[in-house]
Amino acid sequence: MGVCLGLFVLAWGVVRFFSVGAAIGLCLVAMVIPPAASVFANKRDPDDDWWNDPRWDDPKWDEPGHDRDRPDRPDRPRQ
Repeated sequence: MGVCLGLFVLAWGVVRFFSVGAAIGLCLVAMVIPPAASVFANKRDPDDDWWNDPRWDDPKWDEPGHDRDRPDRPDRPRQ
């Protein structure tokens, strides 16, 4: 976020005196950085299989004594 703010300040505080087009370009780059950072930061791990968890289809989910924290399949080995 600091880089984005720095680009905005640099663009309209300094660069606009030399080239308005370059200042607009710096602002466009600063505008793209936060969404790209959030997409890359929220990437799913290869071991994350929440969409394939058999507990979601388990009819005994609410029965007393049923182990909700362990799926009914052996754990995959960690690498």
